[in-house]
Amino acid sequence: MSITNALSNSLSGLNAASRAADVVSANVANAMTEGYGRRDIELSSHVLGRDGAGVQVVGVTRNVDASVIGARRLADASVGLASTRVDFFEQIETAIGLPTEEGSLTAKIALFEGALIEAGSTPDSGARLRSAVDAATTVANHINTVADVISEARTSADAQISSSVDFLNDALKKVVDLNVTIQHAMTSGYDANGLVDQRQVLIDQISEMIPVREMPRSNGMVALYTAGGGMLVDSKAAELGFSRVNTIDPAMTLEGGGLSGLTLNGREISTSATGPISGGILAGLFEIRDILAPQAQAQIDSVARDMIERFEDAGVDPTLASGGPGLFTDNGSALDPANEVGLSNRLSLNSLVVPEEGGALWRLRDGLGATSEGPSGNASLLQAMSDALSQSRQPSSGAFTNLARNAVGFSADMVSDVSSRRLSNESDLGYSAARVDSLRTAELADGVDTDYEMQRLLMIEQAYSANAKVIQTIDTLIKTLLGM
Repeated sequence: MSITNALSNSLSGLNAASRAADVVSANVANAMTEGYGRRDIELSSHVLGRDGAGVQVVGVTRNVDASVIGARRLADASVGLASTRVDFFEQIETAIGLPTEEGSLTAKIALFEGALIEAGSTPDSGARLRSAVDAATTVANHINTVADVISEARTSADAQISSSVDFLNDALKKVVDLNVTIQHAMTSGYDANGLVDQRQVLIDQISEMIPVREMPRSNGMVALYTAGGGMLVDSKAAELGFSRVNTIDPAMTLEGGGLSGLTLNGREISTSATGPISGGILAGLFEIRDILAPQAQAQIDSVARDMIERFEDAGVDPTLASGGPGLFTDNGSALDPANEVGLSNRLSLNSLVVPEEGGALWRLRDGLGATSEGPSGNASLLQAMSDALSQSRQPSSGAFTNLARNAVGFSADMVSDVSSRRLSNESDLGYSAARVDSLRTAELADGVDTDYEMQRLLMIEQAYSANAKVIQTIDTLIKTLLGM
C-alpha cells in the first residue's frame, strides 16, 4: 500500500467517524422529540478499480416500525372518539345531577313534592304556598338548564367540527407540500429524514381526528386513506367541506337540512359509525351533534312532558278549562304532543300562581281556574298535586315508555342511563388508552437509547483517534523522506 493510499484511507475514516458522530449527536439531542426516528449511518467499503480506497458513507437511515406506528394511530383515534363521548356524557350527568346530590333534578323534584305536602298540612299558610311555588319554579328551571346544556353541546360540537375541518384541510395540504419537498431532497441526494419526522407528526395529528392508513409511494412520498376507505392524500390533497351553524335549536337536524353534513372533494359523505371518517374525534363530534345530544334532548323533553301531564289532568285540578294549561306549561300554553321537541327548553310555571307575573299564591290551593279565593283550610288540591308526583305512571314518550315510575323515579332513570353510558365509554377509553401506551412502548423500543448511543460514541471516538494516529504516522514518514 502506498503512502498516498494510506492517507486516503485514513482521511475517509476520519470523514466517516465525523459523520457518525453527527448522527449520534442528533439522536441524543432528539431523544425526547416527538416523531423523531432514530438514525443509523450506513457505511461501506470504497473501491476504486480493484483497489480499496477506504470507507464511504452510503447514507443515513431513519429507523421506525411502520406497522406499530399505524396501529398506534388507530388507537389514538379510538381514544379521541371515546374521550369525546365521555366528555359529553359527563356534561349531561353534571347538568342533571346524581340522585344523591342535593342540587340534582331528582332532589329538586323530591323537594317540590315535600313542599306540596307541607303546604297541604297548613293550606292557609302563604309562606308554605310560596315555598311550593318556588320549588316548582326550581324544577322547571333545572329542566331548562339541562336542555340548554344539551343545546350548547350540539352548538359546540358543530363549531368544533368546523375548526377540525379547517385544521384537516390545512394539514393535508402540508403533507402534500412535505411529500414534494421530500421527493426533491431524495432525488437530489440530500438527507430528507428531518422532513419525514415533520410529516410523521403531522399525520399523527390528522389520525386523531380521522383514523388514517399511510401507504408508501416512490421517492419517499406517502398516500393517506381513511380507515373507511376515503382518499385524503395521493399526489394531491382532498378537500373537506362543512358549513357551521351559529346556534342550533332542538328541532334542527341533519336529515331535515338544518345542519351541514360533510363533503369530500365536493361529494357528500356519510358521518355515521360505518362511514369513511368513523373512529376518531371528528366522527365523535358528529355523533354528539346528530345522535347523542338529540337522544338526550328527547329524554329531557319526555321528563318535561311527564311533568306537564301530571298536572294537566282534570282529575288533579277540576278547575282547569278543557285543553287549558296546568301548573307546568309549554311557555304558557297547554301541552301539544305534536310539538314535543324542545319542550324542556320551553317548560315554565303557570303565571297564574306567580305573584310577580300577575298571579296569586291561593290558586295553587284553590285551583288555577278558580274565579275567586276559596276556603283557606281546603288542602284537597295540594294533596292531589303531591299524589300526582308520587303516582307511578308510564311516560308518553322517551326511552322509558315501558316503565311505570313516579316523577322522582323517572328523573332518576334518566340520569342513571346517562351515567351508565358514561361508564361504558370510560371503559372503552381506558382500554384504548392502555393500547396506546402499549404501542407507544413498542414504538419507543425502536427509538433513541441514550446509553447505546454513548457506547457508539466511544467506538466512534476510538475509530477517529486511530485514523488520526495513522495520519500522524504518515506525516512522520513523509517528513523523514523529505529530510533524507
